[in-house]
Amino acid sequence: MRLFVGLDFPWETKQLLASLAGGIPGARWVPPENYHLTLRFIGEVPAHDAEEIHHALAALRARAFPLVLAGMGTFAKGGQATQLWVGVERNPLLEALRNKVEIALQRTGCEPERRRFTPHITLARLREPAAGKLVGFVQSHNLFRAGPMPVQHFFLFSSRLGKEASVYTPEVEYALH
Repeated sequence: MRLFVGLDFPWETKQLLASLAGGIPGARWVPPENYHLTLRFIGEVPAHDAEEIHHALAALRARAFPLVLAGMGTFAKGGQATQLWVGVERNPLLEALRNKVEIALQRTGCEPERRRFTPHITLARLREPAAGKLVGFVQSHNLFRAGPMPVQHFFLFSSRLGKEASVYTPEVEYALH
């Protein structure tokens, strides 16, 4: 079972994000139902480890918080843009939740996350995008804002690779207080 911990969004937010899609040759746009914010990628785990992960996450206590989506950017590898994303306004409660998830997962035996936490929602995966179009797109949407929206839950998701796109299924919902 391939797992990750994340935030899901209301359908209205997903529709708003989907309205941004288009205009970049070489972009594979993420389907709106797949928009999420990853708190921690776990990866492939056996069923008994998934159960232990569930119990660790269920014991976690964190506060609910408002979330504001803000700005747009890209991730790159070797100087080539690979992802287009919408960012998140800095939020200490989001960072606290992310840290509590990380500690809970390490206690179950998961390896520590080595990458810096950069909260975002991936809009598109990029394969040799038209550089001028991509730069223009990011610049024209750089002031994008949505929210604040209440975050009252986080989820343990499973991920199945599909032909066109991965299928993300919220397996367990955990309440924030």
